[in-house]
Amino acid sequence: MEHGRQVDLLNCADEPIHIPGSIQPHGTLLFFTADGALEGWSANAPAMLGITPELGVPYASLALPRAALELLIDYIGPGEPEVSPSMVPVCINGMDFDCVVHAALGRVIAEFERREVSADEVTQFALKAHASIDRLRRQKTIEGLLSIAVDQIREFTGFDRVMAYRFRPDDSGDVVAEARREDIVPYLGQRYPASDIPAQARRLYVLNTLRSIIDVNDTMVPLLGPADALPLDMSHAVLRSVSPVHIEYLKNMGVGASMSVSIVINGRLWGLIACHHMSRKLVPYSIRMAADVLAQVMASTIHSIESRQETQMVERAASTRTKLVEDLLIEDDPLETFGRFAEAVLAATQAQAQVTCYYGKVRVHGDLPHDLAEAIVASLPDAEHDLVVREKLDDWPESIRDRLGKWVGLLAMPFDPAANGWNVLLRVEQIEQVAWGGLPEKTTTFGPLGERLTPRGSFDAWYETVRGHAHPWESTILANSRLTLAELVRVMTSRRAQTEATRAQLLAMLGHDLRDPLHSINMAGMVLEKGSAQPTLGKRIQSSTSRMQRMISQVLDMSRIDGGLGLGVTLEPVNLTALVEDLIDEARLAYPTVPFLLTCDEQAMVNADSGRLGQVLSNLLSNARHHGEVGKPVRICVRVEGKEAVVDVSNAGGQIPTEVVATLFNPFKRASLNNPRNRTGMGLGLYIAQQIVREHHGEIAYRHDGNEVIFSVRLPLL
Repeated sequence: MEHGRQVDLLNCADEPIHIPGSIQPHGTLLFFTADGALEGWSANAPAMLGITPELGVPYASLALPRAALELLIDYIGPGEPEVSPSMVPVCINGMDFDCVVHAALGRVIAEFERREVSADEVTQFALKAHASIDRLRRQKTIEGLLSIAVDQIREFTGFDRVMAYRFRPDDSGDVVAEARREDIVPYLGQRYPASDIPAQARRLYVLNTLRSIIDVNDTMVPLLGPADALPLDMSHAVLRSVSPVHIEYLKNMGVGASMSVSIVINGRLWGLIACHHMSRKLVPYSIRMAADVLAQVMASTIHSIESRQETQMVERAASTRTKLVEDLLIEDDPLETFGRFAEAVLAATQAQAQVTCYYGKVRVHGDLPHDLAEAIVASLPDAEHDLVVREKLDDWPESIRDRLGKWVGLLAMPFDPAANGWNVLLRVEQIEQVAWGGLPEKTTTFGPLGERLTPRGSFDAWYETVRGHAHPWESTILANSRLTLAELVRVMTSRRAQTEATRAQLLAMLGHDLRDPLHSINMAGMVLEKGSAQPTLGKRIQSSTSRMQRMISQVLDMSRIDGGLGLGVTLEPVNLTALVEDLIDEARLAYPTVPFLLTCDEQAMVNADSGRLGQVLSNLLSNARHHGEVGKPVRICVRVEGKEAVVDVSNAGGQIPTEVVATLFNPFKRASLNNPRNRTGMGLGLYIAQQIVREHHGEIAYRHDGNEVIFSVRLPLL
C-alpha cells in the first residue's frame, strides 16, 4: 500500500495527510471491507494483538476479544458508508486497550490504542471533565469562557500547557487564553500566521475535531495490504500518523506530545484548544472524548453569546433605521436629518465619523477636516448603487491616500445617486503591535535529500507594527447597512415622486389659473395709466404683473424641461453681435443708472432661436445688475475663439462660495430664494438658461477672474 511521500514546506500544502499510509506506534489497526473481509493491517498488529492476519479472512475468525468482535458486528454489512466512532475497553495479552471502530468510504476500521491507566482512573478523570460543563455554560463572555476552559482541560488532562486560539478572518490565530506550567515560556497574546495550518489540515480539524500526537520521537508503523489497494482514508482515525513537517514544527517549539480540540461553529473552524507536553504523553481515549465534549459545549456557548450580541446589534440598528426613515419622509433637508441621527448611526456601526453629501453640500460629524470629507466623497465612484467598502489604505484611490491620515476604513451608502447623495461612515486606523509566535518565515536547511525548506526554528515573540488597516467591517454591520440602504433608496424615491407630483400640480395651477387674471389686471393697469389722474399707479400695476408673468413663464419652462419636452427652439442664422447690442440698448433704457459697457464686439453669426437666446442673455444681464457692486459697470464682450462665438457677461464682485457653485444651475436654489438683492427671484433663471444653451449645442459656465464674476456662453459659429 502507499505510505505517503517526502514533504517539505514547498509541497506541504498539497500533502495528503488523510492517507499517510502509517500509524503512531502506541496502537495497532485492522481494516475490513464492508462485508467484513480483512483488507489490511498495521505492521505491528501480529505482535500487539497476538494474531496471524491473512488477506480476505472474515473478521469473526480473528482471535480478537469478544467485546471487539461484538462492536464490529454493528459496522459490518449493509448500512451507512460513514459511521462515527464507538469504543469499548478490551484486554489483550495482559495489556489494556481502547478498541475504537468506525466506518468510512466503504471500509470498516478497528483501532486498538494502548491505555496506560486503569479504567477506574479514567472514570474519575472523565467525571471531573463532565463536572466542568455546567460551569462553562454559565459564562456570559467569550473571554471568560476560554479562560476557564483552558484551566479545566489542563486540570483533567495533565498537559504542561493548554492554549485557546481564536482565528481571525484571514485565518491567522491569536492565543487568547493560556494555562501553563510556571517554568515554561508564556505564549498568551501571540499571533500565529495562517500558514501554520495548511488548508487540508484545517479541513481535517473541522472533520475530526480531536487530534492526539503521543510522542514526536516515535517511528511510524506502516500499513500492509494489497499493492493495488486504494490508500486507506484515515480522516477519522485516532492513530493516524503525523506529517513530518508538523513533527519538525513541534520539535522546534520544544514540544514532546500534543493534543488539539477544534471549536467548530456552523461548519467553520472558529478556534482551537491546543495542548502541549514537554515529553511523551498518552491521554486515554475517554478523557480525550470528554475534552471533545467540552469543546462542543464551548462552541454552543460561544455561538449563543455571539448570537445574543448580534441580535442586540441588529435590534439597535433596526431601531435607528426605522426612526431615520420616518424622519426622512416628513422632513425637508436630508442633511439635517442625517446629522441629528449621527450619534446613533455611529454607535450602531462602531464607526468614528460620518460624512453626508447631498446635491454637492457636505455635512461632517466627527473629528474630520471638511476639506478631507469633500475629497473622500469625491473619491467615491459615480452612479454607484451598492455599498462601497474600504478597510485598509490600499483599498483607496492612490490620489487620496496621502491625505487620509488615520481615516482608512470606509462604508459608504449611495442613498440618492441622482443627487450625489452619500452617507459615509469612517473608521480610524488601528495601529497594532502584533506579537507573532516567532518570525513567520521559512528556513533553508540541508538534509538527507539535499536542500529543503523547513518550519521556523524560533518561537520567541517577534513584534511587528501593522499600520494602514482599520478594524474590518463586521458581516452583521454590512448586512444591516444593506437593509438601511434599501430603505433609504425607497424613501428618497418616494420623496422625489411626492415632490414631482406637488410641483406638477403647482405648475398646472400657475399656467392655467393665474395667467388669465394677470392678463386682465395688466390691461386694467394700461387703462389706469392712460386715463387716470395718477398714472404712476397704472405703471406700478403693469410692472408687478409683468414680473409675475415672467415668473410664471420661467416655471412653465421648467415644467417643459422636467417633462422631457425641451423648450422647442427654432434655429436660424442670427447675428449674435447685433442681438447683444439690441439687448444692451434695452437695458440702458430700462436702467439708466447702471453703466452697461460693450467692451468688445467681434462679428459672430450663429444658428439660434433669437427669442430664446435673448432670454439667456437678458437673464445674465439681470443677474449682473442685481449682484454686481453698486456703481460699477456691467461689462459685455462678444468674441470669437476658434469655431465658437463667446459672450462674456461680467460684474464686479467677490468669488461665489464653492458650495453655492456646486448648485449654481439647479432650480430653486436657497441662495436665490433668500437673496435680498433679488427678492422676487426663484433660482430658475440659470437653470432655464443652461437648458436653452444646451439646445443650441453650446455651453454656459461660471468663473471668477480678478475682482469680477464672469458668466460665459459658448455657441458654435455658422
